[in-house]
Amino acid sequence: MKKAIFAVLAIATGAGALLFALAWHDRYWLWRGCFNELGRCYNSESGEVFLEQAGLVWGMFAIGCLLACLFFARLAYSRR
Repeated sequence: MKKAIFAVLAIATGAGALLFALAWHDRYWLWRGCFNELGRCYNSESGEVFLEQAGLVWGMFAIGCLLACLFFARLAYSRR
């Protein structure tokens, strides 16, 4: 029963890592060459302002969820 719970947690945190990685790609990676000295990028087509700090925040969330996914996967598939 514990292994099934850890497997579900591994899948959930893996999905979270994927979601945060997509947010990182959309909010930072696509605009990485546009940021000015204040760390802002203005998209005149949509009227949005992108912040350079978003890359750090979304990236930390993605890496944190990925590490949690690997931890839960190891617990789910260990021999004990």
